[in-house]
Amino acid sequence: MTQYSIVTDLNKCVGCLACCVSCKQINGVPIGNYWLKILRIGPNPKYDGAQFPDIELYHLAIQCQHCAKPECVAVCPTGASQKMADGTVQIDKEKCIGCQFCVMACPYGVRYLNEQERVVEKCTLCEQKTQQGELPQCVAQCGGKARFFGDLDKGIETFQGPGPDVAADGTRKVTYESQQAFRRTLAESVGVCVDPYTSSEVYKLPDVGNGPSFRYILRGLKWRG
Repeated sequence: MTQYSIVTDLNKCVGCLACCVSCKQINGVPIGNYWLKILRIGPNPKYDGAQFPDIELYHLAIQCQHCAKPECVAVCPTGASQKMADGTVQIDKEKCIGCQFCVMACPYGVRYLNEQERVVEKCTLCEQKTQQGELPQCVAQCGGKARFFGDLDKGIETFQGPGPDVAADGTRKVTYESQQAFRRTLAESVGVCVDPYTSSEVYKLPDVGNGPSFRYILRGLKWRG
């Protein structure tokens, strides 16, 4: 089986919004709508009665979680919302009638109605790029190396971030030399870009039976997702 997903190292994310901007640009997301939002969690006191500087804060990326059992698919009356073989949830715009049942069913509020086209849209996990062996745009453009893409069924330690064979637009330069360089960088990114973490420091958004696939690594701070 395959379950494409994104893992975000929240200790590395600085909330620069490069992922949000690049997502809107490459996918043509209308003004006022978003496929990816960054929420600021905090500042919160580290303990009861704590005051600055004893506070903590992190940035949380919210987008379609490409759930294992997506409720949006279950409520769609036309079959427009579909669970694909790669684990992603996609929308067939030819079948979508704009009823918005899926919008109401989504526990994360990440779907919206495109008023001009009268169809529902959301994050596709850059299907047009990943099918070509490229990284999702939000991963490719993460300057802090906080976001990684891969198959959840293979373990998050296998997830990849942008390496030297990934250009600014997220495309891969497929040469023998760049592949070898990418392998070296990937080995470094696992040990350097992703600091050691335990299984108890890997989180997911609230699961109401839908099985969100995205994961978040957070060390030393209280998870408030």
